[in-house]
Amino acid sequence: MELLTLVLLLAIAVLVSAVIDRVVPRVSLPLIQVAMGVIIALFARGTIDINLEPDVFLVLFIAPLLYLEAKDADKALLWRNKKPILSLAIGLVIVTTLIIGFVLNAIVPSISLAAAFALGAALGPTDAVAVTSLSKQVSIPERLWGILKGELLLNDASGIVSFQFAIAAAATGTFSLLDASADFVIEFIGGLIFGAVLGYAANWILRRIRDIGIESTTFHVLYEICIPFVVYLFADAIHVSGIIAVVVAGLVNVIAPRTTSPNIAHMNIVSSSVWDVISFTLNGIVFVLLGTQIPTAMLYTWQDNTISNGMLILLILLTTATLLLVRFVWCTVMEYVHTRSGNERFNKHNFKNALLITLCGAKGTITLSILFTIPIFMSTGTRFPERNLILFIGCGVILCTLLIATFVVPLVAPKRESKKSEIEARENYFECLADIHRNVIEELAASQKPTNSRATRAVIKMYQNRISDTKEFMDWDDEPNIKLRIQTLEWECEHAEKLIEEGRVDRDIGHEYIGRLEKIEGIIDHGGRKLSPRRILSVLRHIVFRARNMLLKLLPDSRISDRTAEMRDLQRETTAFVIDKLHEAVASSQVPTEDASKLLLDYERTLSNLRSNATSVTTQFQIADDVDDIKRLAYQLELEQIQKMYEQDRISRQEARNMRDNVFLMQMDLEDKI
Repeated sequence: MELLTLVLLLAIAVLVSAVIDRVVPRVSLPLIQVAMGVIIALFARGTIDINLEPDVFLVLFIAPLLYLEAKDADKALLWRNKKPILSLAIGLVIVTTLIIGFVLNAIVPSISLAAAFALGAALGPTDAVAVTSLSKQVSIPERLWGILKGELLLNDASGIVSFQFAIAAAATGTFSLLDASADFVIEFIGGLIFGAVLGYAANWILRRIRDIGIESTTFHVLYEICIPFVVYLFADAIHVSGIIAVVVAGLVNVIAPRTTSPNIAHMNIVSSSVWDVISFTLNGIVFVLLGTQIPTAMLYTWQDNTISNGMLILLILLTTATLLLVRFVWCTVMEYVHTRSGNERFNKHNFKNALLITLCGAKGTITLSILFTIPIFMSTGTRFPERNLILFIGCGVILCTLLIATFVVPLVAPKRESKKSEIEARENYFECLADIHRNVIEELAASQKPTNSRATRAVIKMYQNRISDTKEFMDWDDEPNIKLRIQTLEWECEHAEKLIEEGRVDRDIGHEYIGRLEKIEGIIDHGGRKLSPRRILSVLRHIVFRARNMLLKLLPDSRISDRTAEMRDLQRETTAFVIDKLHEAVASSQVPTEDASKLLLDYERTLSNLRSNATSVTTQFQIADDVDDIKRLAYQLELEQIQKMYEQDRISRQEARNMRDNVFLMQMDLEDKI
C-alpha cells in the first residue's frame, strides 16, 4: 500500500508540475518538479520511505531514457560535431572526475579518494531537460545545441562507467589503474559490440514475426519498449556496459521498419506518443524523487555535529565553482581549437559560446540516478563512509546548476526574438498551419482501414485542399477583422428574423439557425459580449431547438431531409444577403477593403458550395455518415497537433487560440448538419 501511495503521489506531482510549467514559463520544469518533491517529503515525512535497489534504479530509469535519447538523436548533427562532443563526453568527464575527486578529498579527508572520484563522475553527465525548458526565453545556436545534445547522450555512458569503477574501488578498498583501464576497455568495447548485435537481432526477430502475419500495433509498441530493458539486462549479465549497449541499440534504431505503409505509419505514430509519455513521466519522477531526497539527506547532514553548517554550504559552492571552472576552461580551449581549425580568430563571440556551453551544463536526472546507486553498505558489511554527505553535496550542486541554467543562462544566451515583422509572423503562422494539416493527413492515412477507405480519402482530400487554400482563404484575426466578422453575423441574424416575421421561414428552423449564429459569434469574440437578456433568451432557445433537432433525427429520413433542406435554404438566403451588404459597405468605404474582400471570398465560396450541394440531400446523408465520423477524428487530431505546436513554442498562445476557434467552428458546423 505504501508503494502504491508513493507511485500515485509521484504521478500527481508530475501532472501538477506540467500545469504549473505552462502558468509560470520562466521557471524551468525540473525546478518545479524538485519543489513538488520537497512538498511531498515534508507532508509525507515518516510515512513513506524511498529505498530503491541501485541496479533496479539504473534499469528502470536510465536504460529507457538513454535509449530514447539515442533513438531520437540527429545522427547527422552528431557526426558534424563529433570532435567537440567526444571531447566533452569523454575527456571532460574524466578530467572533472579527477579534479573534483582530488579537491574534495583534500578538503574533507573523511571522504576517501575513490568516493570523491565517484561524486566527480556522477557530476559529469549533463541534463538537457533543464536546458530544453530555456527555449521559451532564449535561443541557443544550432551548433551549440547539437554539441549539448550529443554530450548529454554520450557522457551519460562515460560518467556511469567511471562512477561504477570508483564505487567498486570505494566499496572494496582496492584499486588498480591498470586493471581498471583494462576493465573499462572491455566494458566499453563489449558494450558497443553487444548493443549492435542485440539491436540487429531484435530487428531480425521483428521481421520474422511480421512474416507470419502479426502486424499488431500493440505488439510492436510493447516490443520496442522492452528493448532497452532487455539489452541492459543481457549486457549486464555478461559483464559489459549495459548503458553503452543501450545507447548503441538506440543509435542503430533498427527496430523502426525501413518500409512504409499505413500500418507502419500508424505504428510509428503510436510508438512516438507512447515514448513521449514514458520520457516525460520518467524524467519528471526522477526530479520529484530528487526533491523528496533533499529534506532527508540535507537534514541528516545538517544536524551532524561533526561538520558545521557553514562548511556544508561552502562545500556545495566550492564543488559547484570547481565544476563550472573546469568546464569553462575546457570549453574555452575547445572553442579555440575550433576557430584555429577554421582559420578564424578567437574573439568575444567564441568566448561567449564557451561560457554558454558551460552554464548550460546543468546536472539533473542522470546525476541523481547515479547518486541513488551508491550502496549503503560496503562489501565488508560496514556502512559506506560519508554517503549522506556525498548525497548532500550532490543534491546541492544539482540545485545550484539548475538555478544557474534557469536564471543566468537567459542573461548570457541570445534572446529569443519576441516580436517578428508582420510578414514573418504570417509566414510562420501559415507554415505551422500547413504542417498541422500534413500531420493530420499522415495520421488519417495511418488509421485507414478497408471499411472506411473511401471516407478517409474524402477527408484527406479536404485537408489537402485546406493546405493549398491556406494562404488564400485563412483570415488573419486582427481586431478590425473580428469586428467585421461579428457585424456580418449580426446581419445574418437580422435577415433571419425578418424572414421569420414575413413567414418565409419556419419559426423553429429560423430560431435554431439564429442560435447557431449566436454560438459562432461567441466563439469568435471569446465571450467578449455582455450577457444581455436577448442573448440569454437566444441561448435558451438554441438549447430547446437543439434538443428538438436530436429528437427529429430519430424520425424517418424524409423528415430529417426536409428539415435539413429548409435550413440550407435559409443559410443560402442569409449568405446572399451578407454578400450584398459587404458590397455596399465596400462601395461606401464603411469598412476596410482588405478585410471585407477576405470575408467576401469566404461567403461567396460558402454560397457556391450551398448551391452546388442543394440536390440529392437524402443520398448525401447516406454517403456522409462515414465521412462525418472521419471528420470528427480529423478535427480531434488537428486540435492535438495545435497543442503540440504550442508546446513546442512554434506558435503563440493567441495563434493557437485562433486555430482552435476555426476547428471548433468546423466541429459545430458538422454537428449541426448544415
